[in-house]
Amino acid sequence: MGNTTLKRSLGLWAIVGLGLGYMTPTIVFDTFGIVSEETNGVVPLAYLTALMVMLFTAISYGKMVQVFPSAGSAYTYTRETMNPHLGFLVGWAALLDYILLPMVNALIIRIYMVSVFPSVPAWIWVVTYVAAVTAINVWSMGKTSNLNSLLVVFEIVLIGAFIVLAFIKLSQGMGQGTIFTTDPLFHSNVQLGAVLTGATVVCFSFIGFDAVTMYAEEAVDKKTLPRAIMLTVFIGGAIFFVAGYFAQALFPDISGFKVTDDTLPEIGLYVGGTLFQLIFLAGAFAATVASGLASHASVSRLLYVMGRNGVLPKRLFGYVHPKFRTPAFNVILVGVVSLLAIAPSLELISSFINFGALIAFTFVNLSVIAYFIFRQKRYKTGKDLFSYLVMPILGAASTGILWANLQADALIGGIVWVIIGFFYLLFQTKFFKIKTADFAFEDADRNTSL
Repeated sequence: MGNTTLKRSLGLWAIVGLGLGYMTPTIVFDTFGIVSEETNGVVPLAYLTALMVMLFTAISYGKMVQVFPSAGSAYTYTRETMNPHLGFLVGWAALLDYILLPMVNALIIRIYMVSVFPSVPAWIWVVTYVAAVTAINVWSMGKTSNLNSLLVVFEIVLIGAFIVLAFIKLSQGMGQGTIFTTDPLFHSNVQLGAVLTGATVVCFSFIGFDAVTMYAEEAVDKKTLPRAIMLTVFIGGAIFFVAGYFAQALFPDISGFKVTDDTLPEIGLYVGGTLFQLIFLAGAFAATVASGLASHASVSRLLYVMGRNGVLPKRLFGYVHPKFRTPAFNVILVGVVSLLAIAPSLELISSFINFGALIAFTFVNLSVIAYFIFRQKRYKTGKDLFSYLVMPILGAASTGILWANLQADALIGGIVWVIIGFFYLLFQTKFFKIKTADFAFEDADRNTSL
């Protein structure tokens, strides 16, 4: 293995593209039925609520990635600013969402393909998709980025086509019968608790802005990471809000849908007919593949950093392929886990994802306070107090509110996952008698990259 390092090949827009690909903008249509039922018909309000929460946290990510320009995200920041053991537990919790998201993409592909080819066994689509995504990720991060960018552009064009068709349908009297209406944002039956619960469901759609920090060691210029984070949040949030608004205006309730677990195929059919449904499914397919490529790459790099730090077996998880310069073992492992998408439901898996994501978001905000306030003593001016104390407290509090509104299954499953991680940590450290391996961040930049 030697001094083989990850290859620096990603520019600003390549990283933003990976973030948007990870977020899968068309997911707004997949989860529309679930969120509309949960919020009583205010899907765009749920996205707006989640966006405001994400903005606070995105600012904190931008601060921390400048201090610690290493892959690892929340795991790295907590480990270095608070405690290595706590960092491991945060990283372990984050693994729950990172490692399950590739499975969600495989699951969505399964749903799409079964809807078009119901006579073909579902497992064939899962195995074929997972094998292709795994192979591309092992081969090259650059190739992954280029393919991802093409797919993201395609899906954004398709969302634009949906908005145009929705505009026409609303003008013709479908749904609310008007283009400009406040009902998708507020009506007499809106309840705060329901909106917050809906926001916890859609917040997993934003997972992607934080995942771009995983590419810190593959960015041509690591200084672009904060800009990439904010651009990913704003662009992704705008797409979710606008698409959610038009979908909710067209479908004030979900009584007309036959399948509410994934409403995208029916939305395409009702808005544009059979031909547009097929094109819309093609765009959604492209979006899901883009997300699969990006999410697969991100979790592989989190596992790589945890392996490099010695908290996971270094020989396997810290391995970088000498020719492809990718964490090949981790990529293949994530592919194997993704094969489990043959069985579960979208709603169940997405709820588990949110548990790990919200814990990671909370601790990134707390890491800002730990580093800048307690370590750097940056509290002597009003500006510093606002930037390094007030803003991250608001970020941590808002993610905490969403965390408290998670579904019971997600809370129970997530807590069990963290307990498993805690016992692994006890074993790894011999009941905290030894420290987890230290890692100097400058090592990654001292080594020559091709």
